[in-house]
Amino acid sequence: MRNNSFLLSLVLVLAMFSCNNNTQTSMMRNVTGKAGEMVIVIAPELWDASVGSALKAVFSQAQFGLPQDEPLFSVINIPREAYGDIFKTSRNIVEINLTNAEASGIVYRRNVHAHTQAMVVITAGNQQALEQLVNDNHDQLIGFFLGAERERLSKNYEKYQNKVVRDRLEEHFGITMNVSPGFTIDEVKEDFMWIRFETPDISEGLLVYTYPYEDDSTFTREYLLAKRNVVLHNNVPGPTEGSYMSTEMELPVQFNILKKNGNYAAEMRGLWTVENDFMGGPFVSLSVLDLLKNRILTIDGYVYAPGTNKRDLIRQVEAMIHSVNFINQTDMDKLNKQYIE
Repeated sequence: MRNNSFLLSLVLVLAMFSCNNNTQTSMMRNVTGKAGEMVIVIAPELWDASVGSALKAVFSQAQFGLPQDEPLFSVINIPREAYGDIFKTSRNIVEINLTNAEASGIVYRRNVHAHTQAMVVITAGNQQALEQLVNDNHDQLIGFFLGAERERLSKNYEKYQNKVVRDRLEEHFGITMNVSPGFTIDEVKEDFMWIRFETPDISEGLLVYTYPYEDDSTFTREYLLAKRNVVLHNNVPGPTEGSYMSTEMELPVQFNILKKNGNYAAEMRGLWTVENDFMGGPFVSLSVLDLLKNRILTIDGYVYAPGTNKRDLIRQVEAMIHSVNFINQTDMDKLNKQYIE
């Protein structure tokens, strides 16, 4: 239940972002800090108490689907007296206010001190009420800030997009997607495309493939995993003879149903491995129902970066995946109203 409510929160947050008035933010400074950083403005005595523990449980929890534990956000806590200009342009900010006033609640704000900034102000009259607000709004808080992180990446990829890859995706699959510069098309088949970014230290990839939509059983964890493993076996060889990419089935794979631009969709994330070899890393995939062509479109992103933190790398891939749009979405909207809504 938590996974589904979290995804709904993330979708709603992303919709909120699109309604912002760009005119008011065009002259603002850009946000500061590294991707994934979170500044929490809080009194030291609250940080060391149950309120701080609740905040840590939300924002410092382990990111799902990574081979080694990495926190959801890299948290920096500072007292209010130290909250000067150097911190006010931080990309993600949580302000904790303990007040005698009757006002109590959570306010979600954007672009307060810097362009693309995400800020949450949590106010209550006592520590117990503050802790309760944090615990009760766990999913919304995560969704708000993860949505901001994804939006920043997606806007950068749109601004400096890879036109060669974008044009080929539109021609071959009838979709658009914002792909980072540096990615190149490695292989193209009738229903499969492999897009890669390679350096001596890391490898990022996007696997785009389609297959016929048969019935509702398509959108189950078991079906999508089985299809994924067949596609990987047939199209993504490993470095040694007889090796190939697959899903690590001994560890949990997160599965969620959602809507993508009004289309029925499913997202999975977990770990991939190479059969008959010793490679692996995180993956995230998005499968979307294309009612016009009676097919499933899947975009599967992966990261290989031995000895390197992978949280921000997989988020880069995820932002590209979730920028996907069908070029005939207007026609699909008519069918979606008949069969999905």
